[in-house]
Amino acid sequence: MTAASPAKPKLTTSSMIASIASEGQRTTSAPFGHALVKAGQKDPRIVGMTADLAKYTDLHIFAQRYPERFLQMGMAEQLLMAAAGGMAKEGFVPFATTYAVFATRRAYDFIHQVIAEEKLNVKICAALPGLTTGYGPSHQATEDLAMMRAIPQMMVIDPCDALETEQCVAAIAEHNGPVYMRLPRGRVPLILDEYDYKFELGKAKLLRDGKDVLIISSGLMTMRALEVADELAKNTVDTAVLHVPTIKPLDVETILEQCRREGRLVVIAENHTQIGGLGEAIAMALLLARVQPEVRHVALPDQFLDAGALPTLHDRYGISKEVMVANIQRWLG
Repeated sequence: MTAASPAKPKLTTSSMIASIASEGQRTTSAPFGHALVKAGQKDPRIVGMTADLAKYTDLHIFAQRYPERFLQMGMAEQLLMAAAGGMAKEGFVPFATTYAVFATRRAYDFIHQVIAEEKLNVKICAALPGLTTGYGPSHQATEDLAMMRAIPQMMVIDPCDALETEQCVAAIAEHNGPVYMRLPRGRVPLILDEYDYKFELGKAKLLRDGKDVLIISSGLMTMRALEVADELAKNTVDTAVLHVPTIKPLDVETILEQCRREGRLVVIAENHTQIGGLGEAIAMALLLARVQPEVRHVALPDQFLDAGALPTLHDRYGISKEVMVANIQRWLG
């Protein structure tokens, strides 16, 4: 009689779309929704629009406060973007929310032709960017930065945490022009308040300095970079972290200033495919300026990623704290 095989663990919704917060980390609930309510109080032109995903992009908080300024477009992302463009033409400031895969892949032509070509004042706020869901390629927006960077006149922002998300909403509400912003949703980590942080459109910020390694990162990976820096410090590796929330326009001046400092390994870290995102943008800037530090790139591979629990996937694809620490130690020799 053979022994029964152990039961396979079940993948639940909570393990597939889990919080990106580390264990014990402080979080804030729905920072985007609450920030948009504040922006709406200040500017009556702001309207909230979504494609059947108000609850899952935290836009429901705005809808509850301003039902007359909320438009539910149904599962029709192309219509959502076209209608947002029309609203902008009439003088409104539409914040259009959906998942990043649907905003980019499904509605790309409408964003390009209706919104960007006419430089309309539409804010596209896209949830589940990069590898922040375990539901496989259909929901993993691993190429969204590359797609949106390529659209002329489109600003591209990748905020790190709850504080920056709130600050980004206020900033892009006042900015006149199209914006694509990656959207942390649900219970979002709170980190940058410890660094007296203030978001500025188009500006990179040095969060901590160090003489051995410079990590240049955006979004989720800035949170990881700060964790990695703390871990490396235990082995006397002094690590700087340069946060780059605005992917386009890129703060080339600050990046070059930091990369010109000699004797540091430069690690570019992004929650995006290795093609077309922050890494390639920085590589081009370094090449044109003839600045040649030793550079390594932490990014998702150029392939369709697996489904599964997020912690396992982050380990597998090299963007977890543990894997980053091990790789940086190996690169330092």
